[in-house]
Amino acid sequence: MSEALQYVFGPVLSGRLGRSLGLDLLGARVCSMNCVYCESGALTTLTLGRKAYVPADGILAELAAWERDRAARGEPAPDVVTLGGMGEPTLNSDLPEIIRGVRRILPGVPVAVLTNASLMTDPQVREELAQADMVLPSLDSLVAEEFARVNRGHPGLNPNDVADGILAFRRETAGGKTRLYLEVLLVLGVNDSARNLELLEAFCNDLQPDRVDVTTLSRPGTEAWAKPVGKETLALWRQRLGTAGREAEMAGAEDSGPALAQRPEKRQVRAGGTAPAEVRARIQTAILASVARRPQTAGQLAGALLADRRDVERALAELVAQGLAEEIRRGGPDDPAEADDPAGADAYYQARG
Repeated sequence: MSEALQYVFGPVLSGRLGRSLGLDLLGARVCSMNCVYCESGALTTLTLGRKAYVPADGILAELAAWERDRAARGEPAPDVVTLGGMGEPTLNSDLPEIIRGVRRILPGVPVAVLTNASLMTDPQVREELAQADMVLPSLDSLVAEEFARVNRGHPGLNPNDVADGILAFRRETAGGKTRLYLEVLLVLGVNDSARNLELLEAFCNDLQPDRVDVTTLSRPGTEAWAKPVGKETLALWRQRLGTAGREAEMAGAEDSGPALAQRPEKRQVRAGGTAPAEVRARIQTAILASVARRPQTAGQLAGALLADRRDVERALAELVAQGLAEEIRRGGPDDPAEADDPAGADAYYQARG
């Protein structure tokens, strides 16, 4: 499939989920929050209003075409299909139809939903999310001032209501198949306070999620001033919050995308770097769709797309030369990219425009 994909992107390597095929349920930067660390760039619409921003039929038709093409090439299915994209996926009122359609097209592949949890205050949204295999809500701070600064949410949001919605979902799905993975992302000097740690620790003990993932910035976000916390802070928060998770292993640096790309069971790449023109075109199209939603390194892209690193580097160079992508640099000793790109740890690529 060499034509551009609008709603299907990846697979990308996820430290939490493995090789994840993404579905963009918004098609634009529409969200209920404007987080300073968001990898999708500047927001265009801040809203809590639900509608079929991208109708289910369009998303599922593209997914079905992608799956036919994958099967014809004999490539392995993704580990998971993740509903997310360029904004908050629960804003799409076709969410339950999309989940059912994914199960029909890719039977046996788990469905995950990434959410900022802002709409989990709505019982209807919670009922729809319960159809997924995994729900990954984020809650970055229970301190109101920090919540406002890091998430920059719609005026109708406050952290206590968001927390109550997550707790209600956990109660309503108790004994069911849906796993709950809570994510907390720390920004240096913003939500890494002792007060927030205390409040989130109590919340996690009440919630008893299947897992708690404490992370920090590893890719360029919306705001250049947003910086990652240090390793010691990250380790402390993981130790304090991780004890509430039911699964023993938490996502750490060893489970980030770059390191995951090095695991032989995940990185079934073709050797040689001499892909024919048709394959190079497909790789280039897949890369552009992927980096339009999430900045990634060459190594991350190679592992996720099951492509040779040299073919990916050629495709990236061509996209940069054509003005369709750009190289951006972050760097620093805590950057997890260095596990994948020791010679150029700070080199990420994102789509231009």
